[in-house]
Amino acid sequence: MTPLKGQERLLRAIKEVAAGNYSEDIFDMTGPEYPDEVRELAEAVGLMMVKIEAREYHLEQLNEAIKANSLNTVTAIADALGARDDYTEGHGERVGAYAERLARRINLPDDEVERIRVAGVLHDIGKIGFSDRIFSNEDTRINEDMLLEIRSHPQWGYDILKNLEFLGPAVEYMYCHHERLDGKGYPRGLTEDEIPTGARILAVVDCFDAMTTNRPYQQGKTPQEALAILGTLAGTALDADLVDAFIEEIDSGGMEE
Repeated sequence: MTPLKGQERLLRAIKEVAAGNYSEDIFDMTGPEYPDEVRELAEAVGLMMVKIEAREYHLEQLNEAIKANSLNTVTAIADALGARDDYTEGHGERVGAYAERLARRINLPDDEVERIRVAGVLHDIGKIGFSDRIFSNEDTRINEDMLLEIRSHPQWGYDILKNLEFLGPAVEYMYCHHERLDGKGYPRGLTEDEIPTGARILAVVDCFDAMTTNRPYQQGKTPQEALAILGTLAGTALDADLVDAFIEEIDSGGMEE
């Protein structure tokens, strides 16, 4: 190969590397068929490319660790609700598990299943802002102020999670889990297709776990009683297809502990 052709190929390869396209061409030019000056420069650029790739990999791994730590932190915040309200202890984990099962039953992709599971675990994180009168209320009739506070928890949860960009659509699913198909939900009164599938899944499984959990003022319903009530809500508050799929899932897989 003539020195000129070797230099031209080397220049093209260097431009590719500079553009972020790390091809193997640069290493091909370290062979004995190339002039010394081409080989030496190709070796130097190749080593530089390897170091850049190593740093990018390290940053990617570090970024994944930061994401994991952030998720662990917000999950710990959600779990801390159990210290204030016995009912919420374990509720997020069960909703996350039910949501994952339902998402898999309707054959959603694995990455979407995981987003929905995370949204389920975190769906009530906004309740961390509740006053003690909400958590301690067992016998008092809920007044308008208390109802407003209760209905604020999706917005408070959204405000807590919205800057964690790696959560992606999971934040929106959490935000919409109390919306209804008929537009009578909250906080935004969304209807039909305005409500993402992930949020519709959360709405079904959240209702089921709420109904089957013992509370100070109410004995939990049996699975069949709760599923029957879900059936009455199908098509108005809840997605009918998802209710049917969830009934099949509970019939075949049972309840979460």
